[in-house]
Amino acid sequence: MDGIINVYKTVGMTSHDVVYRLRKILSIKKIGHTGTLDPDASGVLPICVGRATKTADMLTAADKQYEAEVTLGSATDTQDASGQVIAAADVLVSEEDIRHTVMTFLGESEQIPPMYSAIKVDGKKLYELAREGKEIERKPRKIRIDNIEILCINLSEKKFTIRVNCSKGTYIRTLCHDIGEKLGCYAHMSALCRTQSGRFSLSEAYTLDEIEMLTSSGDFSFFVSVDKVFEEFEKIILTPHKAGKMCNGTRVAVAGLREGQIYRVYDEKGRFLTISQEEDGKLKILKTFYQSISG
Repeated sequence: MDGIINVYKTVGMTSHDVVYRLRKILSIKKIGHTGTLDPDASGVLPICVGRATKTADMLTAADKQYEAEVTLGSATDTQDASGQVIAAADVLVSEEDIRHTVMTFLGESEQIPPMYSAIKVDGKKLYELAREGKEIERKPRKIRIDNIEILCINLSEKKFTIRVNCSKGTYIRTLCHDIGEKLGCYAHMSALCRTQSGRFSLSEAYTLDEIEMLTSSGDFSFFVSVDKVFEEFEKIILTPHKAGKMCNGTRVAVAGLREGQIYRVYDEKGRFLTISQEEDGKLKILKTFYQSISG
């Protein structure tokens, strides 16, 4: 059983909890997620099963979309509502102040990851150090925010909601914290939902209960085949001779390859073989998915 499942993770579950339950539902051990969602967050969590686990790093690298609620007036040590308040101020900003400040975060920038994160330093996760009362210097990371849309503003409750399209590695709670710093009244993220991860959207996600119900009736329609995930890449069909060479680890030349282009590669029987990239006129394998092409 191979493929990707678009899971809707609910608030209160860790990403590991989702993987653990899916292993029990599907009776499969080879399962992995494609990017951690905090327990207090909900939304899209693509899960790779079987040979699809080879694609986890590529799916993790996909752009994301989030909807976040920002609460003004206080900053927390975790930069979200689960933490302790470490600073507070009166909220004396207007809707126009909020709209202007939020839009200054568009584009490429550098972001300092929060201490309460799973980033490892010298083999230890930052949140483990934070729980010990330690804070260490973190190097800023390059991020990209392609779009920010303000969905609503409620100044009477000191809250507003944003939709963010961003690159991988962007911490939305840090974005909320930084917006508060720039407004001069502090802020933290009070709710978060990941609405898109690459091609996987919230509207097409399945809850774990739905997956369990479908599985019990023998319906596995919730699986997305690995090659379908990479439909953005052009399809190439190899002759049996070239397919055999590729499956033995040899780079093969194919007419019409474009420089640096990534391709989905199949044999003439329609079997998905590899994700490969053009290099010096030949196909260089990035990921293999075949087990055998005999017969």
